[in-house]
Amino acid sequence: MSVPKSHKISIQEHMAINVCPGPIRPIKQISDFFPRFHDFPAMVLPKRDPPIQSCDPPEPPEEQKDRDEEREVERERDKESDIEAEGDSYDSDDATYLGTLEFSLLFDQENNALNCSVHRAKGLKPMDSNGLADPYVKLHLLPGASKANKLRTKTLRNTLNPVWNETLTYYGITEADMAQKTLRLCVCDMDRLGRNEFIGETRVPLKKLTAGQTKNYNICLERQQLTKLTTNTERGMALYEEEAVACVDRGRVLVSLCYSVQRGALLVGIVRCAHLAAMDSNGYSDPFVKIVLRPDTGKKSKYKTSVKKKTLNPEFNEEFVYEIPHEELAKKTLEISVWDYDLGMSNDFIGGIQLGIDAKGERLRHWFECLKHKDKKVECWHTLTNDNPDVSD
Repeated sequence: MSVPKSHKISIQEHMAINVCPGPIRPIKQISDFFPRFHDFPAMVLPKRDPPIQSCDPPEPPEEQKDRDEEREVERERDKESDIEAEGDSYDSDDATYLGTLEFSLLFDQENNALNCSVHRAKGLKPMDSNGLADPYVKLHLLPGASKANKLRTKTLRNTLNPVWNETLTYYGITEADMAQKTLRLCVCDMDRLGRNEFIGETRVPLKKLTAGQTKNYNICLERQQLTKLTTNTERGMALYEEEAVACVDRGRVLVSLCYSVQRGALLVGIVRCAHLAAMDSNGYSDPFVKIVLRPDTGKKSKYKTSVKKKTLNPEFNEEFVYEIPHEELAKKTLEISVWDYDLGMSNDFIGGIQLGIDAKGERLRHWFECLKHKDKKVECWHTLTNDNPDVSD
């Protein structure tokens, strides 16, 4: 008995049918998709019996609905378990973990100094092709990140777990600074050929510190933060604190005064300056200090410190002597001015102060302390102003 022609299919049709879901049904024109195999002999498939229908009675609608809800709950549980498994296998180091930084802070209120001891970092993110980094830490006082208040540690080569054990000190820090400013610690990778790369940072509001108490930190580094200060609608751009102007004032100077009874003279010490305004194109200054006791009586009343090259935080530690009777000091005014040295050009005025009975506030108090306590050295930080005393060379 011959098989009807409609049930004859080629071997290619049989292969195509086997990979398709559902019951096997011959496709009459499927050979059109295989133009190179038109002439292969057809094979005969036996007839298949129809599938046996289940004799179980259908479930009631309520039981069927409950069963569907149970299956839906099981599917949701499977999805949650898959998500948890993916979360456990996710490597957070590549995306969020930048390393940790260990440091300590101490505010020395007596000397108006903020000491930051940078101890070590652990597990830094690799930045170089060798899987390591050349890390260093730089510090800024915000708001007003600039070269005037930037300090940095040494660079350690080829390590992800550097140990610095360095203490960096900000001088001229007042209680007002502690209440308003934030210390930013930024870990970077030193690149000899290109631009240094940012690894991570952390920020500490200084108002959280207690004077005279060392506070230790071990903090995970975070990605760079840009905090909006204000928006200039005229120019249509946002200003960020990293791009803000360095300081409102022009810097500070630490002055020591002492009247020596034995020598019959006023001893004026220029200890250091801090956070000076940058006057040169390289972002620094070449500062020196001029001192004049007015009304002056000639060149003996004028002094100059040495010039410190390319710095905004110069340390002088120089002392000058004015031989003058103690009773005449009440009639005198001490003018101190800070200048930027320029070779072959006129020097640039940075800022100045005046100490005497006509002064006000902290400057007047400093002068009275010197007159009142003979043979006692009195040190005090003073903020420079833009008032040029017009002291000639």
